[in-house]
Amino acid sequence: MESEDTKKIQEMKTDLNLLLECLKYQMDNAFSQKEALVTIHSICQQNSNAGLYFREIGGLIFVKNLAKSSEHSMVKEAALYTLGAVAEQNVYCQQTLCTSELFEDLTWFLSNNDSNTNLKRMSVYVILVLVSNNRTGQTLVRETGCISVLSQLFKTVLSKYELNLSDENVFQSYQLWSSVCSTLCVCVNNPQNDENQMLCSSLFPHANDWLINCMKPEIIRPICSFIGLTVANNTYVQKYFISVGGLDVLSQVLVQLESDSHKTLSSAKLAVVVTKTVDACIADNPTFGVVLSKYHIVSKLLALLLHESLDSGEKFSIILTVGHCTEDCEENQYDLFKSNGLPLMIQVLTESQNEELNKAATFVLHNCKKITEKLSLSLGEYSFDENEEQLKDINMKEKNLEDYWKKAKEILHRIEQLEREENEERVQREKYKDYVSSVNINIQNTLKHLHAGSSGGSPKAEDKDKSQSRKIQSYKSHEVMSKACTNDDQMKTLLKSENPVNACYRESGQNKTLCKANSSCNQNLCEETTFEKKNFVSQSSDHIFKHPTPIAKNTKQQLPVTDPFTLCSDIINKEVIGFLATDNCSKILEYRCSGCIAVGKSLNSRNFSKLLHSCPYQCDRHKVIVEAEDRYKSGLRKSLICNKKILLTPCRRRKLNNESTTPGGIKKRIRKNFTEEEVNYLFNGVKKMGNHWNLILWSFPFQQGRKAVDLAHKYHNLTKRPKCVAP
Repeated sequence: MESEDTKKIQEMKTDLNLLLECLKYQMDNAFSQKEALVTIHSICQQNSNAGLYFREIGGLIFVKNLAKSSEHSMVKEAALYTLGAVAEQNVYCQQTLCTSELFEDLTWFLSNNDSNTNLKRMSVYVILVLVSNNRTGQTLVRETGCISVLSQLFKTVLSKYELNLSDENVFQSYQLWSSVCSTLCVCVNNPQNDENQMLCSSLFPHANDWLINCMKPEIIRPICSFIGLTVANNTYVQKYFISVGGLDVLSQVLVQLESDSHKTLSSAKLAVVVTKTVDACIADNPTFGVVLSKYHIVSKLLALLLHESLDSGEKFSIILTVGHCTEDCEENQYDLFKSNGLPLMIQVLTESQNEELNKAATFVLHNCKKITEKLSLSLGEYSFDENEEQLKDINMKEKNLEDYWKKAKEILHRIEQLEREENEERVQREKYKDYVSSVNINIQNTLKHLHAGSSGGSPKAEDKDKSQSRKIQSYKSHEVMSKACTNDDQMKTLLKSENPVNACYRESGQNKTLCKANSSCNQNLCEETTFEKKNFVSQSSDHIFKHPTPIAKNTKQQLPVTDPFTLCSDIINKEVIGFLATDNCSKILEYRCSGCIAVGKSLNSRNFSKLLHSCPYQCDRHKVIVEAEDRYKSGLRKSLICNKKILLTPCRRRKLNNESTTPGGIKKRIRKNFTEEEVNYLFNGVKKMGNHWNLILWSFPFQQGRKAVDLAHKYHNLTKRPKCVAP
């Protein structure tokens, strides 16, 4: 696979080299150069790395110079088209071409009267690619005066308001004009450029004339995109657009398109485009919404919202525009009520599953909160500078709005109530977590003292632990009972909710103090959960205790901690955590035994059986296991009585070897004298390695069975002799 990719890359490089040579040596053949440029464009489109290699071999600069110096128009067009495609495909090529020299050449092509329409289109295309997502390109297009030439083309390319796109010349002019609009859009936005926005704002009067005189989708869409991006996030440009009557023109276009939307689907889609442009004009300054109230834009938007062909994104744009219109304009708010917009927003809020739509609808309801309160008091007390007769007519015609206002108040009240409850629950949750953590720490400290007392066996320590546990019990029970237990039924519920494991230790007579402290803490936690955390967590109490975790295999065998204090500490910790996730703590807890509790130590077949037999209360699962084991062992005992050869544990096998043993079974080593060669090995090893007996033993071929100790003893014995001299 890699060889095939390498082969393709090599072929691509070879083709580009040959095509570049063809361009250089076919200067007199315009048709061959055009074909070579088209082929280069095709190769660069198929392989993203081709543009980089073409730049490395100098092809990009050569094509740029060819577009400037060639006398043939079709070669210039093909060269510009190739430059734009390569720059669009690779950002490094875009940076290489983004120079003031190229922008000046493109400006000359656009301003030259001898340039045909297709050459101007290719020039505009290259400018579009160089400026898109490039702040440097936006700066150069302004400094070289290219943006001024584009603005002039925007005004002059289309001379007549009546477009006949079936005419070939008109269609080519329209394509050039549309490309100019797209290029101006990238000059002012992405990234946003305030200076370019100021320059392009001079085209607003001309754009208004086109919107008024030619309401065709081919004109409305490009102009709305240009206006929306030019005024975006720029208050000064927005004010200028409104001052030249731009918002009035957009309102008139929107009213006309909304009336046509009942007949054609395209008009509804186009009305949404205009709506987005209107929203961009008033988003940063809601006071401009007063201009829209003259045309009752809010009612038109509500009618457009009911169109069945719109998707959720288009509905979101409409509702957001309604929110900006009603944010700081009482006239638009009243228009919303008058057009039954309030129940429509409530319907969107309750029925829609789209989070963005719900936020936009909530935004509209929040804007109308104050005026809803005013209108709910009295319809006649609120005035919009109208005479009394008009108000009477309004009151007579719109009595049914009172119900909607009441519903609106209920919805707003419900939203505020939910917010308050959420804040209260958050505070209670934090307090409850602090309370439970403190209780858990007290329990752990108590268990530590109890464990220390039981291990030491001191009566004084045991009495001290008992008194401490009684203090904790009396303090917690007094604090909780003062809040909750008011009758005998509640006391019975608390007794029923006690942990069965605690009863296990109580009835077995072990650690009575632990049972009291644990039961008291469990009751306190249960009461706190029942009365303070009611309706707080929706998780079912059936999930407090989970199934026992499986025993890991092939692990080191360690004896588990079967101390009752450790077991009970684990139970309390897990149940305290479990009580936080339940809303019904008075429910009887699931029955568990010691075998179901993960003690934190590894279990095996021996200590796990002891753990199960030591627990007087067993679950059904482990009860069956214990009974089966007892039956098996009893059967083995009976068979042992009949045949004494059968044992419960296997006998240890003795290894049979030729080594002699003593009557006691102790192995006896056979003595082997050191040979003369071994003595020489020993002295040579000490001479080279010193007293490193293991190294000497491993370095020389001593007899089998020799040990490092044997070498040391032999060397010391040899050196003690006065006549022994090392060889």
